[in-house]
Amino acid sequence: MNRLAVLASGNGTNLQAVLDACVDGRLPAAQVVAVVVNHRDAYALERAQRSNIPTLYHPFYPYRQDGRSRSLYDADLAALLEPYKPDLIILAGWMHILSMAFLKYYPGRVLNIHPALPGTFPGMHAIERAYEAFQRGEIDHTGVMVHLAPDEGVDVGPLVLQREVPIYPADSLEDLEARMHETEHELYIEAIAKVLAQLVPNN
Repeated sequence: MNRLAVLASGNGTNLQAVLDACVDGRLPAAQVVAVVVNHRDAYALERAQRSNIPTLYHPFYPYRQDGRSRSLYDADLAALLEPYKPDLIILAGWMHILSMAFLKYYPGRVLNIHPALPGTFPGMHAIERAYEAFQRGEIDHTGVMVHLAPDEGVDVGPLVLQREVPIYPADSLEDLEARMHETEHELYIEAIAKVLAQLVPNN
């Protein structure tokens, strides 16, 4: 059984997609063994608790307040996860750029999803920026990508899967967001299954 740890900062819809896929057979050889949130009000926390998944709260604010480094925060995060022996780290709206102090423990085992195609709209508010570009006549589609996170680059890394998402003339921003999120939930499960098929589980 492949052990997944999910890191989330917000609503946790991609976390829910993973939890559902572990139950309904789309990820039959996987289980979520821990969920980490860095905001106390993250709804992802409730989603995990409803599914009886162990949860960890690891906020960055106390580190920043005390002058402790981001690298120390990430090293402590790795230490928190170590007892759970995750085979794969799933970033599900994790609003924190992981440093090598964490990533070095999981080479080729940290997976991120971003609501844009490779090389377009890195960083925050990618869907809104794509919608604005569409309104300016610069693009007629956007997309979703899933990639490995081997280093501290923002929304770059070896591509696992990508899928184009059309933008229609009558779309509101909310219409596009709904279509993007639906694509995210499907594509992430496919990408996780693909990566897990290539991994040797930790024992």
